[in-house]
Amino acid sequence: MIKTLMKSIREYKKASIMTPLFITLEVILECLLPLVMATLIDEMTGESMTPIIKYGVILIVMAMLSLFCGYMAGKIGATASCGFAKNLRQDVFFKVQDFAFADIDKFSTSSLVTRMTTDVTNVQNAYQMIIRIAVRTPLMLIFSIIMTVTINAKMSLIFLAMIPVIGAALFGIVFVVTPIFHRIFRKYDAMNNSVQENIGGIRVVKSFVREGYETEKFEQASADVCKEFTLAEKIIALNNPILTLGIFAAIFLVSLIGAKTIINSGATELTTGQLSSLINYGVQILSSLMMLSMVFVMCSMATESANRICGVLNHESSLTSPENGETEVKDGNITFENVSFKYSQKSKKFALQNINLDIKSGQTIGIIGGTGSSKTSLIQLISRLYDVTEGKVLVGGVDVRDYDLESLRDEVAVVLQKNVLFSGTIKENLRWGNKDASDEELVRVCKLAQADEFVQQFPDKYDTYIEQGGTNVSGGQKQRLCIARALLKKPKILILDDSTSAVDTKTDAMIRKAFMEEIPDTTKIIIAQRTSSVEDADQILVMDGGRIVEQGTHDELIAHQGIYHEVYDSQTNNNKSADTMTGKED
Repeated sequence: MIKTLMKSIREYKKASIMTPLFITLEVILECLLPLVMATLIDEMTGESMTPIIKYGVILIVMAMLSLFCGYMAGKIGATASCGFAKNLRQDVFFKVQDFAFADIDKFSTSSLVTRMTTDVTNVQNAYQMIIRIAVRTPLMLIFSIIMTVTINAKMSLIFLAMIPVIGAALFGIVFVVTPIFHRIFRKYDAMNNSVQENIGGIRVVKSFVREGYETEKFEQASADVCKEFTLAEKIIALNNPILTLGIFAAIFLVSLIGAKTIINSGATELTTGQLSSLINYGVQILSSLMMLSMVFVMCSMATESANRICGVLNHESSLTSPENGETEVKDGNITFENVSFKYSQKSKKFALQNINLDIKSGQTIGIIGGTGSSKTSLIQLISRLYDVTEGKVLVGGVDVRDYDLESLRDEVAVVLQKNVLFSGTIKENLRWGNKDASDEELVRVCKLAQADEFVQQFPDKYDTYIEQGGTNVSGGQKQRLCIARALLKKPKILILDDSTSAVDTKTDAMIRKAFMEEIPDTTKIIIAQRTSSVEDADQILVMDGGRIVEQGTHDELIAHQGIYHEVYDSQTNNNKSADTMTGKED
């Protein structure tokens, strides 16, 4: 875990080393101050001001130097910890970018968000403590004990006897608290998941007036986190009373025994200044142990966070580019050879079974089927968003697993079922397809996708700002912009996953016509619920239960009198009925 995390320090190594050095100097100076003070007290005979001035100046200089070292340690330490957290957050984010869909499913989106926010913050705080307080505390503790031994070995035994007792109590607290933090972070994930679902589906929540239910669900998740944190805090709260009791008991014994020693020996075995120094060192030992307990608590919480972060950083994506993978996709030919697929090796049921399919470059393929028939699963294998479980998928005559992933996906444009636009202008969103596209190219693809007409109606036209998730455009407008974005890639394969469901049939027909005229060499796969969207396709696949149950042209499938015929007949009759009701039957 430590080795993995240290890779994220990088350019902040110097700051991470300089901080403990300044801390060490600060501790040395602080530990010498009581010794100088003891000398000053013993030299105060009342006969001359010289010792007071001499040692007073020394104390001021040492205090100023200690202050400077502490300031530099804090400043450099903050730079090191914040920089480390920045690198760590970036490393996790970059790692997630390489994850396959299956990897995202394994960790869950809400958990990944928690790891990049709360967990990284916990590790950052712990790191700052480690390079500052975790260095300062042991040094202060060791130096203070050494100084007490130097002053009076017998008196120092009181502190030495108290330290293991207090240490055992602190370790016991950490031992009990650590598994609680483990539970807390799992409940954090559940709470974040509740928030993500609620905000993502806020329109549905309001449409069904389920705010009360969602509030209750969140309150329960929040209460679970609160309950566990309260338990942890109650246990941690035992730190201070245990420390205070132990150290003040030690100081009391030092004061009592020290006073008797001074009186009985006539200040030959122990002087008043030395007793004062012992008490000061006792306070330093107290503060050191209190800080040490804070470090233990913070590190115990951060250890769980660090494990979760390393779980992401050390996870090998289930999909990787082969070494020296093929970088050129020759054409849009697609072949499925005895393909079967399931989302998890633990799953007993295959999502796709025994798929054999041959699609020629430039063909238009239509796919229809009921919900859960695995239409989307089929097309996700083409761009290798998932790997087949059995068989193989070939694009351009090459197994997709032999391609460099980036090269393959550059030639396959997918307009997914759930259309996503990002915050930014329309131009910026379109240029996801081609960052170097000119304004003229943007207009051209938007005309092909039947999007130019409504874009021109916006006051800022192509400079119109799209809110996060595309909330300020309609579903149909969003779909057409996503299609335009995909066209801008000039792909060899274009996949539309039910991506014209929100547009009217006339616009749908115009988009398909533009495809046939403008990109005849591009292989087009159209998943649709409406038979009108696929009836002009070169081949139509009817899927059911993860299998291709019918295959052929529109006319062939109508003549077959199977599922496709039933769907077509049902939709045609419904359309006629709707026309009759609106007086359009003629």
